[in-house]
Amino acid sequence: MASGSSVAQTWISSFPTPSPSRPLRDPQRADDEGIEIHGGSTGGGGGEFSFSIGDGVAEAGVFLTWKDLSVSVAARRVGAVSILHDVTGYANPGEILAIMGPSGCGKSTLLDALAGRLGSGMTQKGDILINGQKQKLAFGTSAYVTQDDVLMTTLTVREAVCYSAQLQLPDSMSTPAKRARAEATMREMGLAAAMDTRIGGGLDSAAAYHVVHRIARLARRERMTVVAAVHQPGSEVFDLFDRLCLLAYGSTVFFGPAPAAAEFFASNGFACLSLRNPSDHYLRTINKDFDTDKEEEELEPNSRSASEAIEILVKAYRSSLNSQQAIEQIAKIKDQLLGTERSLGEEEESSKLHDSVTGAHKKILCEHVHGYYWLRFAVYIALCLCLGTIFYDVGHSFGSIQARVSMLMFIAAFLTFMAIGGFPSFVEDMKIFGRERLNGHYGATAFTIANTLSAAPYLALISVIPGALAYYLVGLRSSPEHFLYFVLVLFMCMMLVEGLMMIVASVVPDFLMGIITGAGIQGVMMLNGGFFRLPHDLPKPVWRYPVYYISFHKYANQGFYKNEFLGMVFPSAGGNGTVTGEEVLRDVWQVEMGYSKWVDLGILFGMAVLYRLMFLGIVKLAEKVKPKIKSLMAMPPEMENHVGV
Repeated sequence: MASGSSVAQTWISSFPTPSPSRPLRDPQRADDEGIEIHGGSTGGGGGEFSFSIGDGVAEAGVFLTWKDLSVSVAARRVGAVSILHDVTGYANPGEILAIMGPSGCGKSTLLDALAGRLGSGMTQKGDILINGQKQKLAFGTSAYVTQDDVLMTTLTVREAVCYSAQLQLPDSMSTPAKRARAEATMREMGLAAAMDTRIGGGLDSAAAYHVVHRIARLARRERMTVVAAVHQPGSEVFDLFDRLCLLAYGSTVFFGPAPAAAEFFASNGFACLSLRNPSDHYLRTINKDFDTDKEEEELEPNSRSASEAIEILVKAYRSSLNSQQAIEQIAKIKDQLLGTERSLGEEEESSKLHDSVTGAHKKILCEHVHGYYWLRFAVYIALCLCLGTIFYDVGHSFGSIQARVSMLMFIAAFLTFMAIGGFPSFVEDMKIFGRERLNGHYGATAFTIANTLSAAPYLALISVIPGALAYYLVGLRSSPEHFLYFVLVLFMCMMLVEGLMMIVASVVPDFLMGIITGAGIQGVMMLNGGFFRLPHDLPKPVWRYPVYYISFHKYANQGFYKNEFLGMVFPSAGGNGTVTGEEVLRDVWQVEMGYSKWVDLGILFGMAVLYRLMFLGIVKLAEKVKPKIKSLMAMPPEMENHVGV
């Protein structure tokens, strides 16, 4: 769909949550809103919405207030840089508060502060109260969806919303109740006809109006507290906002009823023309990015610059009736709710096992059912058929020794190499994980378990069916024990490489660079696996110690070789005698015979576990280190011009 004017960057809203003391209403009604509402892009850059602050307490709703809120960030060279300073405001149940301002004015920072999501490099001062108290947002009653929200585009609308309900709503709700809640939400948002449609692109301006209108209606009916950071809404959308918080480079230009902004601007010499969109007028007045435009100055010689306008408006607001009313309202909310025990409480969190299983089911549905893994499966079938027919019935001649080794090496190296095809999926998983972790859905541990659970059945299927085609067409050892070992080694190699690609995805988020990196790592391991260059011939520095011993191909190849050759006898090269499989392994392929093939399998299993633990450690470390690195590397452009007036 064509993109209209940019409407929503992030939304905040409250909604009722079920509890034993507060039963669910009729699930067929749309009154029971309790999950994220995902909209499409509403601007050129895309815009998703719905950050929610929960209710869960009586019917009065949630009162959100902030007073003298200041946020600064540690930056290189210049020290602490102020992003917000002395911002004051409130959001009432049943209303939509729109936060507007030029790019870089602090809209997102204000929402992050209200949601408790500021980075570790940021410093916050001032009071943020929920229902008159300092308390955290309870799990299951809040959600946060940013402008660049990531959704699995292979899921349908119904699947995406239902899985969001499974992760967001507490375990005390039954699965049918969660599904009913999701269905009601989709109907209320006008998505009934699109429930079984794949998630697509953005909203046009007309659709944006209807979405915001429905959210406004929900807010009034359900006493939801909605806060939206918006860019440039159309006039019809702007009319739906109850209150307006207008920011200019960290300072409050106006806070109050949205219709009152026109009078405030006019009384200070910046009247909005009758046919002009009010939001466009406000933003144009306080956007000083184009103050140096001399051509515009020539066209309007008597007009004030945006810097002058901001200075006038900020000073005027501080002494205005709107500012005084905001301060009085915050004090009134605090006094009325003080001692009333209107705490959100601690909503029941779903267990890590529940989150892991739900996440795995979601990934299985997204990738397995909707075709991505089935395409890979078809490619594996075709490759194994090619492999089986090329090496068909190798027999037991002396020449079959080389054929068996080559076929087994191909299985261990190139079939597992194809796992890099799933790298783009891993990158998307990381983005989605980042969103769902911040929303409190699940952490790094549950995410790692979910990926493992989702990959295991598919990789087992690949190991058994395509593997069996190649194994029996070639004519390898036919006993069940030998085939079982072959399948287990192939399965462990697949799991191991998927874990390796997860590590690469967590370090190299760009999918093209990630594919190159993953292919390079596997290529080096393959070269040092003992086939292309025999172990004793590898240069000892680096290539034999340590690369040869940390390459999983070493253990896969040797496990396959021991499984196939031990107990077999072949005619010698000249036909005058025989050679045992053990002699072939020891003297020709330099296989380490001091331990059994099961040790090789155990090492592969340990490496598969280690790679996933490494992935988990990297993700957890990134959560702590990335904000610090960003703050140290911050280079605020012209902050002395953008922050403060």
